[in-house]
Amino acid sequence: MTATLTTPELSQIQGPQKLGPLTPFVGEWEGDVGVDLSYHNDDDITGHTSYFEKAVFKPIPIQENGQQKLWGLNYSMTAWRHGEEAMDPFHDEIGFLLWDKANGQVIRNVVFGRGIAILAGSDAQPGDRTLHFNAKPGDPSYGILQNRYLMQRAEIKDFTSSFTFNDDGTLSYTSDLLLRLAATGAEMHHTDENTLRRVKQFHPGTEHA
Repeated sequence: MTATLTTPELSQIQGPQKLGPLTPFVGEWEGDVGVDLSYHNDDDITGHTSYFEKAVFKPIPIQENGQQKLWGLNYSMTAWRHGEEAMDPFHDEIGFLLWDKANGQVIRNVVFGRGIAILAGSDAQPGDRTLHFNAKPGDPSYGILQNRYLMQRAEIKDFTSSFTFNDDGTLSYTSDLLLRLAATGAEMHHTDENTLRRVKQFHPGTEHA
């Protein structure tokens, strides 16, 4: 009997995937169903805010720390409250997503415009559909820094976030900052979530759509 060879679908043929589980991020994204839960200082209440968001993820050259090799992306995420799209954004962050293949780790190095810097990470493997990025104050590897005013008024006690690649090609995320609020004398979870669709896909080594 002669064996029959079948050709795999084009979508099943992949290259080396040097970005590992970060590969699906590459491109530009937009999402219009964002929801932010936070304390509103002006009104002295905790409430929800809906928002529109743009995100860009671009590959960077390989990073080498001695024997360590990191592949990754630089990225930005900017959000506008609904009804304020033509005005200044209410949230802006820039950073890097990194893949440490040898140690099976994903790393999120992020700086928020409010004067917050976080290095977060967790275990991951190529092909993972959900990636977690976690950090705690004082952790020597995955920790949190914030300016003196925020330390006094809204100290961050914990940071957890995740990104999920959905079957329909969208990208969803959740983010949770556990804060100790001086205004209320209590802790609260400042959360954000959104689902984004890719609006531009480009080759990792070029700027062309």
